[in-house]
Amino acid sequence: MKRTRAIALTCYVLLALASSGWNSGQDNSGQSAVPAGTGNAATDLQIQSSVLRIEFDHKLHSQVVALFGAKPKLLTPFSASETVTGVDRTWSEFMLSSSRREHVTDAFGAGERLSLTGQAGDLRKKIAVTIYADFPSIAIFDVEYSNQGASPLIVRCWTNHQYLLTSPASMRGPAFWSYQSGSYEKRPDWVLPLRTGFRQENYLGMNASDYGGGTPIIDVWRKDAGLAVGHMEPGPRLISLPISMPDARHARLAVRSTRERTLEPGESFHTLRTFVSVHQGDYFRTLTEYRRLMMRQGFQMPLAPDSAFGAIWCAWGYGRSVQLKQVYDTLPTVKKMGFSWVTLDDGWQNNYGDWALDPKKFPHGDADMKALVDRIHEEGFKAQLWWSPLSAVPDSQLLKDHPDFVLLNPDGSKRKISWWNSFYMCPADRGVGEYHKALVRKILGEWGFDGLKLDGQHMNAVPPCYNPAHHHTRPEDSVEALPEFFREIYETARSVKPDALVEFCPCGTAYSFFTMPHFNMSVASDPESSFQIRSKGKTLKALMGDDVPYFGDHVELSDGAIDFASTVGVGGVVGTQFVLPNLVQEHGKSDLTPERQRVFEKWLHIYKDKMLSRGEYLGDLYDIGFDRPEAHVVRKGDEMYYAFFARHWSGPIQLRGLQDRTYRIVDYVNNRDLGRIHGPQAGITAEFDKHLLLEAQPE
Repeated sequence: MKRTRAIALTCYVLLALASSGWNSGQDNSGQSAVPAGTGNAATDLQIQSSVLRIEFDHKLHSQVVALFGAKPKLLTPFSASETVTGVDRTWSEFMLSSSRREHVTDAFGAGERLSLTGQAGDLRKKIAVTIYADFPSIAIFDVEYSNQGASPLIVRCWTNHQYLLTSPASMRGPAFWSYQSGSYEKRPDWVLPLRTGFRQENYLGMNASDYGGGTPIIDVWRKDAGLAVGHMEPGPRLISLPISMPDARHARLAVRSTRERTLEPGESFHTLRTFVSVHQGDYFRTLTEYRRLMMRQGFQMPLAPDSAFGAIWCAWGYGRSVQLKQVYDTLPTVKKMGFSWVTLDDGWQNNYGDWALDPKKFPHGDADMKALVDRIHEEGFKAQLWWSPLSAVPDSQLLKDHPDFVLLNPDGSKRKISWWNSFYMCPADRGVGEYHKALVRKILGEWGFDGLKLDGQHMNAVPPCYNPAHHHTRPEDSVEALPEFFREIYETARSVKPDALVEFCPCGTAYSFFTMPHFNMSVASDPESSFQIRSKGKTLKALMGDDVPYFGDHVELSDGAIDFASTVGVGGVVGTQFVLPNLVQEHGKSDLTPERQRVFEKWLHIYKDKMLSRGEYLGDLYDIGFDRPEAHVVRKGDEMYYAFFARHWSGPIQLRGLQDRTYRIVDYVNNRDLGRIHGPQAGITAEFDKHLLLEAQPE
């Protein structure tokens, strides 16, 4: 990892030097001094759709123009957007030698492709840009470099889509908002405004011992337009997606790989297939278009059983020391309040890795666990069991019997998973996969559970594995095998119980898209705030669609430990980890006091009455960054459900997405009739603290 960071730093320095002149084509307004479509951007050096245009000059520098709105918007100036870096230099200027245009038809549909070739000394560059009719906002890049010289050429890194986005001079407040997909121990917001001096690498490998991975997209947008870049390979790749804000009016973004390679004379290599996308509003449309693009490559989101949308009570409030009596004694209250699922969380097992029953809690072994599941079913609930795949403590019997299961670092040491003081197992090892599938069959088949709660930040990504016993073709085999590992768990679960619920909770990490087809419930995964509940909900609904339920996680993790509105407002499934105060010795925010119970019962009634988790989340109606108050919309049938959030708001509120008809507006949390409006352009004046949830009922 230290060598990778050193190479990344070298690449960053050399790229900064190479790009130091990338504003040379700008005047003081931040607009190109070369009119779009003329001069260096001649017609034969550009490709466009109805939404965007990519223009090249004779050095194979490019710029991006958005074509929506009243007139074209130049989003980036000409820059050396695709480059390679060697030991002591960056190749950034390739003199154009040929161009070709053609129509293509493939899995993505019909499209147009512009192919350009350029030369920089002994290095030849070929770049093909394709825009498809079904994806007019996206330009897909395929870049190839060839060593035409007589000596080997060391390539330290390559960069695609290195762009500089400029904000208008008159902008008040944050100039840019962003979606960032890196995973870090501090668990930062995925959606955040940029500040001067900000930089985040968004490396999709490991950023800590057990934190890494993410969806290969970043997005930076200003109030009138946005720009996103990423890759569209069919699996996880070890790349970076850096975003920075060097000054008050500019943001930089790119796709970068620091994998070192040597090009022998006559040898070529392709970068990953990458893309640039333009949009209006926030990042939601970028992610939905990415999902559609990946579906053309065979990705399909899973199906969830109807039961998956039921409210969840989890025993985690009792902690790892949970006793069966606590669970049994809490069930009547859980039933009275209207929950549908009961989850037995961490603490049932003897250790992480063996996953045998704790003999102190289950003295009769399997019989005790089956009795618990039977009781849960008798009370009318579905039963879910917490489990943390791929982790095993050093003294587990599993690692004593199978020491070859572990994932090894380059120096031969075992890779640690911090939270459970355990070791990573390698997902590419066949024995590891078979062991986990057997556990799934036991949990769902023998014990009778209806669902799994897969948990742990380490599940989002694994590092390269250097265990010689695994006979990997490349160390990265482990990285790229992770989605397949979870596919086998998911398919095993569904083979045992076709309506099994498989919840995936990667504990604060930025979900990897490549795992998403292999679970049927996403979750806010240990949110740090109510904003994270809402922004993660928006993100996951864009990437997975409305048919996969989004669990807002335990309400105790929200602001004030009681913010159901954030989950309900984005169409999420509600849940809790409450405990009965008389069953615990230490008291805290999970205690179900009489006052909290009344609030819980009110929100459970609202959730079950509206069932917005079964509705259609309309994430492109409001910009989560620039629109105030923050707004989310769910459509269910002809009704529109609006959720507005602010510390305090007093003033006008737009109600977007309405039809040309009359609606009655109701504050359905407080049962207040706010009068009638007529769409499609309508609004109200309102004052509220924290949240306002409205239903627009057509008349």
